[in-house]
Amino acid sequence: MIDDLNGMTVFAAIAEAKGFRAAGDRLGVSASALSQALRKLEERLGVALVRRSTRSVRLTEAGERLYASVRPALGEVRAAVAALGEMRGEPRGTIRLHMVSVADAFLAGPFLAGFLAEHPDVALDVATGDGHVDIVAAGYDAGIQLGEVIDKDMIAVPVSGDIRLVVVGSPAYFERHRRPAHPRDLVDHECINWHATPDAPVYRWEFTDRGRDFSVAVRSRVLTTDAAMMLGLARAGVGLTMSYEFLVRDDLARGELVPVLEEFSTPFPGFYLYYPQRRHVSPALRALVDYLRRTRGQSPSRSKGPARQRGDRAGRTGRGRAKRSPLT
Repeated sequence: MIDDLNGMTVFAAIAEAKGFRAAGDRLGVSASALSQALRKLEERLGVALVRRSTRSVRLTEAGERLYASVRPALGEVRAAVAALGEMRGEPRGTIRLHMVSVADAFLAGPFLAGFLAEHPDVALDVATGDGHVDIVAAGYDAGIQLGEVIDKDMIAVPVSGDIRLVVVGSPAYFERHRRPAHPRDLVDHECINWHATPDAPVYRWEFTDRGRDFSVAVRSRVLTTDAAMMLGLARAGVGLTMSYEFLVRDDLARGELVPVLEEFSTPFPGFYLYYPQRRHVSPALRALVDYLRRTRGQSPSRSKGPARQRGDRAGRTGRGRAKRSPLT
């Protein structure tokens, strides 16, 4: 029985990390020891659970079915064990966190440094990415995403206030082109646009006019998966681009970029830290939530935004499937 539990723990770590070395780093054992433990589990079960290659590890059909069955139970066991840390005083352990790339503007630097200084026994394992991630299936404790795409069954804690997307161009660009008065005028402009991956849909720029939301398929002079390149080319006068206002605030203040169509760019709910509603939340995650509430002056609630929508603004904007997020 103990061997089976140990084997399940090893198998789940390999499935979540998608590799023996990464799983070994997480568990603090060698990749060869994990491989041996997994082989013993497969022998006891009489079925192969993973396909090994020199570059990757993939679950077999049996492995997928087993992982889907044991993942919730193992998550509860991990949370219950972590909760015992409360009996020892200070929170301890590792928080596995997934966040969209642009959210580091709100959490990186002083915020996380302050949290770590306050809780010396807590470690962070932070992954950033712009695609959709099921944090439960991927083994994360929490995620950070735009509020509009967080599932309703999650607990959500505000990280930022309302945010806004703006269309910007350089003074040099506007020396050669008339400023658009309405989003429909964008069809006559050179635009620098974004998509999440080379085969992903191109973002349709979205606006609001008299309470009505609509989108514009701009002509992409440059199409990229790199948000930093978008802004660099806009500063160089190549064309117009759409960006989060907080990312270009300094450019606007220096006059290096100029906003247009501001009356059609309305604020929308910003970023939230979210995690599953479950019986046990680890002391480390609870400490992070409490620290976020205290420093941001806001309290957690159930996610009230709509469930994830495939065709909404944030997804088409690029970095994720939320509304209005070409830079997330």
